[in-house]
Amino acid sequence: MPLLMMCGFPCSGKTRRVEKFVEHVRTSTDLQVNVIFDEFTTFDKNTCYSTPSMEKVVRGSLKSNVERLLSKDCLVIVDSLNYIKGFRYELYCVARQLKTTHCVVQCECAAPQAKDWNKSRDNKDDCYTDEIMDALIMRFEPPDDRNRWDNPLFIVLPEDEFPNGGILDALLKRVAPPPNQSTQSKPLSSAGFLHDLDRRTQEVISAIMEGQRTSFVGDSINIPNCSEKLTLNRHLTMGELSRLRRQFITYSKMHPVDDSNKIPTLFVQYLQNTL
Repeated sequence: MPLLMMCGFPCSGKTRRVEKFVEHVRTSTDLQVNVIFDEFTTFDKNTCYSTPSMEKVVRGSLKSNVERLLSKDCLVIVDSLNYIKGFRYELYCVARQLKTTHCVVQCECAAPQAKDWNKSRDNKDDCYTDEIMDALIMRFEPPDDRNRWDNPLFIVLPEDEFPNGGILDALLKRVAPPPNQSTQSKPLSSAGFLHDLDRRTQEVISAIMEGQRTSFVGDSINIPNCSEKLTLNRHLTMGELSRLRRQFITYSKMHPVDDSNKIPTLFVQYLQNTL
């Protein structure tokens, strides 16, 4: 069954909208529905969103729950900020691997209104601090329906009726995109593949660092043994590239390709989609 990703500022009305939508789905269809929320165990939300490492744990929990619950018999709704486009892309890949549809709903509201709603919560322990609220709003990467992982996209304003019918049509009446080589699950490959994966991704990073030294922001960078060029909207540090390389290697270990010559192109596609 499909995947619905909610998206928006903190306190923009996502959970309230989800509750109404779930009620509509359960009264008008026979679908089983599972809603996945942020899980804060040892620490509260302000602590978890205060550092990248702790926030990564929260996103990892969300993704693992999607992978566990998403099936042909269940509609999964991710009721979280989902404000990082790279994370929405990861969830899209999970849905595509399982050959199911997805869509994104952005609860759009002005930052001052979201802050007011945050302060008006009955449970003050559930409020975001001003510092965390400002930081999350500043880092928010709005969905763009030109990106396949953000399409179909429904943008809902506070005064709008929630488009229950349109969302269900988008989830149930569309044909799911077929898995491609970057999302199709395969058994873990040999040590030779892992060696090539390490070597070829390092070669791509070296080419990017060299290309950045001789080009301007927005120029295309030629990558050896790659069928695509990489265009960056800013210069990347070695630390950023190394982190993205580790993420790609982890993903590729679980989804290896049958031809290691494709690794540079797939890595460049991953970088272009994530950045």
